[in-house]
Amino acid sequence: MSDPLAVIATFPGVQEAVDEARQSVDRLYRHRVLRRASPAVSTESSLRGARASAAIEGADVPLDALRRDEIHDPLVQGALRASAEMGRLGPTWRRAPRQVLARLHTVAAAGLAPEDALGRPRSEDDVSDPFGLGPAPDAKETAVRMDGLMDLLERPTKAPAIVLAAVVHAELAVLRPFGVVDGVVARSAERLTLVEYGLDPKSLVAVEVGHHELPYAEALRSYLSGTPEGVAQWVQHCASAVSLGVRETTAICEAMQRG
Repeated sequence: MSDPLAVIATFPGVQEAVDEARQSVDRLYRHRVLRRASPAVSTESSLRGARASAAIEGADVPLDALRRDEIHDPLVQGALRASAEMGRLGPTWRRAPRQVLARLHTVAAAGLAPEDALGRPRSEDDVSDPFGLGPAPDAKETAVRMDGLMDLLERPTKAPAIVLAAVVHAELAVLRPFGVVDGVVARSAERLTLVEYGLDPKSLVAVEVGHHELPYAEALRSYLSGTPEGVAQWVQHCASAVSLGVRETTAICEAMQRG
C-alpha cells in the first residue's frame, strides 16, 4: 500500500469531518485580531493546550493559577515545557521525527522518569495504562511499529494533515513507546503535525482543549480496534478536537478584541 493514509481519508465520515475542521480553521485565520496579535494568541493557545493535556493525564489545575506560575506539579510543568519546546522543534519534525519525539519526552518527563530514561525508548514490556486501553505492545513490537510510524511521517501522502496528525497521535498513545507521559508527547506531536503539515502554521488552534472536552479514551479504544469504522471514529474525534480548539482560540481572540 503506497499511501495508507490516503486510504484512511476515504473511510466513511472522515472526509466530511476533515472538511468541517478545515473550514473552521480557515474562519479563525480571518479573525481581525490576528492581524496584530497573532503571536500573543498563539502563546495563550499553547498555555491552554498544555493545561488541557495535563488535565487529560489527571492533573487538572486552574488556568489562572497556571498563568500566575503557582503550579509546581511535575506533570503540569512537563506539559508546559513540551508546549514551549514545540516552537523550536518545528523545522526538525519532517526530517528527523525520532529526534523530536525524544526531545519532547525529555522535557515532558523530567522529574517523572529516571534521567537515564528520558528520551529513550522503553525496554520494559509492562507499562502503565492510564486510559484503560489494555496492555501495550511489548518493547520489540513497539520498536517495529515506531519504525513504521517514522516511515509514514517521512513519505509523501495525499491525505489531509488531520489524518496524519490523528494517526501519529493514536500510535504514540497506544504504543506508549517511552512508558511515561506518552500521552503528553502524543498530543504535542499531533499539534506539531498540524502546524508543520500546513493546517495551522501559526499554531493557533488549542486542539488539546478539544481532546479534553471529548471522550478521549473511548475514541482511542475505537482506533485500537483496528477496523475501518474504529479508525474512522478516531479521525473524526481528532477533527472534532480541532474544531473545538478553534472555538477556544476564537474566544481568546474575542477577549483580546474587547481589551
